[in-house]
Amino acid sequence: MKIARRVADLLGMIKFSHTLFALPFALMGAVLAAHRDGGWSGRAQDWLGILLCMVFARSAGMAFNRLVDRQMDANNPRTAGRHLPAGQLSVGSVALFTLISSIGFIASTTLFLPNRLPVILSVPVLIWLLSYSYAKRFTSLVHFWLGLALMLAPISAWIALRGGMDWPPIWLGFGVFFWVAGFDIIYACQDADFDRHSGVHSIPGRFGVKNALRLAAACHAVMVIALLLLGLSYPMGTIYFIGIAVVALLLVYEHLLVRPDDLTRVNIAFFQVNIAISTGLLALTVLDLIW
Repeated sequence: MKIARRVADLLGMIKFSHTLFALPFALMGAVLAAHRDGGWSGRAQDWLGILLCMVFARSAGMAFNRLVDRQMDANNPRTAGRHLPAGQLSVGSVALFTLISSIGFIASTTLFLPNRLPVILSVPVLIWLLSYSYAKRFTSLVHFWLGLALMLAPISAWIALRGGMDWPPIWLGFGVFFWVAGFDIIYACQDADFDRHSGVHSIPGRFGVKNALRLAAACHAVMVIALLLLGLSYPMGTIYFIGIAVVALLLVYEHLLVRPDDLTRVNIAFFQVNIAISTGLLALTVLDLIW
């Protein structure tokens, strides 16, 4: 019972359910790679490897971030109730979880994926993911650092199945890059005052909430353009482009939920809308390819 509760606390700490943010785009990169030649390639083992890599990499990154930020979280009223500041988890247990997740990520590239490139790239990718935790200490571009970290998911999935690069994963990666940077800027608006007074670097803290929301909207506009370029370069069919239209409408709705003078609906915009965007686009992409 105690072990089960500890596991539940660890999964709660890293918000395991939010794996739904980036996982659909990793799977989308894999689906596009598998269907590139008109059929369906890839073994069940390959798909398992991509899934495990994504889960372990995100778990390592989130746990390490909570570990590095524990004092900062304790000083911020919004985050003081998180597991480490509240004493629900020990530093040692979170450090061990980070280590196990990191080893799991590297092992997954070695044991399951069909070519050696993921193995070679696993350590540099992991270093970039973990270094995000320090970015907010020296640059307001931290949101784009996170965007690049998640951008690697669909690109890595493509490389894992095809052993090389092409334009479709690049456009998809750029779409993820600007999507993540945009919604992370929106989320950071909640802490604009805290960041400004505590020396934490963020775009809302440096430029104000109003300007930050404008930049987030610009990022999401570029995301839509990148997804259109993906559809043209692959090429995709009508259902996919309908999916882009739906994504654009959801992004508009996300920005209507959040105003400079009313941040009470940030969590709805951040969690519910973005999960709908990623899972919905994956579903319509698969449907388009099957159709």
